[in-house]
Amino acid sequence: MEGVTRPSSAPRPPNPEPSKREWFSEIIGRTRFVVLIAVIAVLLVSFSLFLQGTLLALHTIYDSWRDTFTQGIASQEGNIAVEFLEIVSTMLKAVVFYLIGVGLYSLFITPLNLTSALGVESLADLEQKVVSVIIVILGVTFLEHFVRWDKPLDTLYFAGALALAGGALVFFQRVHRGSGGDLGQPQSKVRARQELFENHTEQRHIDDHDVEVAEQATQAKQEGKVDAEEGSG
Repeated sequence: MEGVTRPSSAPRPPNPEPSKREWFSEIIGRTRFVVLIAVIAVLLVSFSLFLQGTLLALHTIYDSWRDTFTQGIASQEGNIAVEFLEIVSTMLKAVVFYLIGVGLYSLFITPLNLTSALGVESLADLEQKVVSVIIVILGVTFLEHFVRWDKPLDTLYFAGALALAGGALVFFQRVHRGSGGDLGQPQSKVRARQELFENHTEQRHIDDHDVEVAEQATQAKQEGKVDAEEGSG
C-alpha cells in the first residue's frame, strides 16, 4: 500500500576481506627482517677482512723493518710497495662488504644517518658506491702487477682485461647516474653528518620536511628544471 514505509534492510556485516589483506600484507612486510641474515653475514666478512688486513699490515711492517736493519734499505726496493698495496686492496674489499651490510640494513630495517651521510638512499645509490670502490680495487690490483713487472706481456693482457671490466663499470655508472634516492639531497646529507658525528645519533628520522624536499626535487627533475645528477646530491 502507498504511504507504508518498508522497514529498512538490516546493515550488512563488514566485509572481512580487507582486514585479511591487511593482516597478510603486514606478514609480507615483516619478511624484510630476513635481510638481517645477509647483513650479519656480510658484516662478519667485512670485520674479518679488516682484521686480516690489520694483521697483514703489522706483519708486513715488522718484516720490512727487520729486513731493513739486517740487509739494508736496498732489500726493500719494489717488494715493499707491492706488499703494502696488497694491504690497501684487502682494506678496500672490506669496505665494499661493509657498505653492502650497512646499506642493506638502512634500506630494509631502519634508516641510518651513516648511510645518509654517505649518500646511500636507495639500492641504486648502494650500487653506485659499491661500483666506485670496485673500480678503485681494480686500479690498485693493476698497480700491484705493474710494480712487479715480472712478465710484461702478461701484464699487458691483464691491463686489457681490467680496462674492459673497469670500462663496463664506468659505463654502468654513467647510465644509472641520477637515478638514486630522492631523499639524497645535500642538506639531508649535511644534517645526517651533523647528527652522526656531533650528536652521535645513529638512527635517522625522516620528517615531513625531508619528504617535501624530495617531492620538490622529483618534480623539478620531471619538469627538467634541474639536472638529475644535481637532484641526487
